[in-house]
Amino acid sequence: MHRTTLALAALALLPALAAAQPLTLEKLQQTGTIRIGHRESSVPHSYLVGTRPMGFSMEICDHVVDDLRKQLKRPDLKVEYVSVTSANRIPLVQNGTVDLECGSTTNNATRQQQVSFAVNTFYTGSRLLARKTSPVNGYADLKGKPVVSTTGTTNYQVMRKYAADKGLDITLMGGKDHADSMLMVEVGRAAAFVMDDILLYGLVANAKNPQDWKVVGEALQVEPYAMMMRKDDPQFKAAVDGTIRRLMKSGEFETIYRKWFIAPIPPRMAPLNVPMSEELRRNLKELSDKPAA
Repeated sequence: MHRTTLALAALALLPALAAAQPLTLEKLQQTGTIRIGHRESSVPHSYLVGTRPMGFSMEICDHVVDDLRKQLKRPDLKVEYVSVTSANRIPLVQNGTVDLECGSTTNNATRQQQVSFAVNTFYTGSRLLARKTSPVNGYADLKGKPVVSTTGTTNYQVMRKYAADKGLDITLMGGKDHADSMLMVEVGRAAAFVMDDILLYGLVANAKNPQDWKVVGEALQVEPYAMMMRKDDPQFKAAVDGTIRRLMKSGEFETIYRKWFIAPIPPRMAPLNVPMSEELRRNLKELSDKPAA
């Protein structure tokens, strides 16, 4: 059977595989291991420093795991980290390879048909990363140029629609991850990289020469980030939400936020200096898991 046919057959089986899996809390109790999905270059949410996953989302995940150890009376609950990409993160959650994805994933209505999301923990919008010497200072400057966004992201779809609506006639390319997309701009294959502004700020802060880069253009839309988990598992979602609600109500969430968005962060110990948005401040009170419109 052709490899593509095999892949399509495997995807077709995802709903059945998901239905056959034990509920997550039961699975954790039985196996003594939770599999956490992480990103490799989603600074400051979820990224690698050496071989260690860290970041804002990862720290919140650490609190979730600590609470699960208490809830399950399994102080020995181990964490297995699974690297995910924009393209494979949803299938890996659906098929049970990942129990909880702690990255930089947009919570939207389309994805909620496939997976579940916890309470929203961040809000961001698509902007452009370009070389400081580039003439690109906004979306109109992209006309007729090659542009990159990371494959499997909402930003890719947003940019494609925006370019069509505005008649920009761009060539839209897909990077395998955020670091790859930035590299395509660095070497001149693309005029700009379209991505969530906070991830662009993180990439610039940790670049070899941060002064060579600029983030430009208005935010095309505001979208929430949230931790992702399997669909139709309300007990596990309640456990994850319970930790996030506790952190938000106690003020500890704001302390974690300042650590990753205001203070210097590894590996270069450069601060992002990104204040908390009004949308996120509102959600500290609303505790909503509402998807992007």
